[in-house]
Amino acid sequence: MATGLSISLEFSGGAELLFGKVKKHDVVLEEAKQPWSIKKLLFWIKDNLLQERPELFLQGETVRPGILVLINDADWELMGEADYMLQENDRVVFISTLHGG
Repeated sequence: MATGLSISLEFSGGAELLFGKVKKHDVVLEEAKQPWSIKKLLFWIKDNLLQERPELFLQGETVRPGILVLINDADWELMGEADYMLQENDRVVFISTLHGG
């Protein structure tokens, strides 16, 4: 059995297009000396899952404006945003609210 932190990542509202059109990813993050923050997770996502156009997902050290982030169905703004420390079996959802015309 893999050791590490098991979480679920979901992408929707068009964000899944940046991830090979795969909406749900169950991942195990390797054990680390420091707890996994959302900020650290964002860079892991960029390096391990993101397949194209990182500028449409990330801006600086956070998600691009227009991407809603939910942690266990709660807005990440209520959870400390990028400073939130991930817990076992957390569900992190990224929903793009940006639509082309």
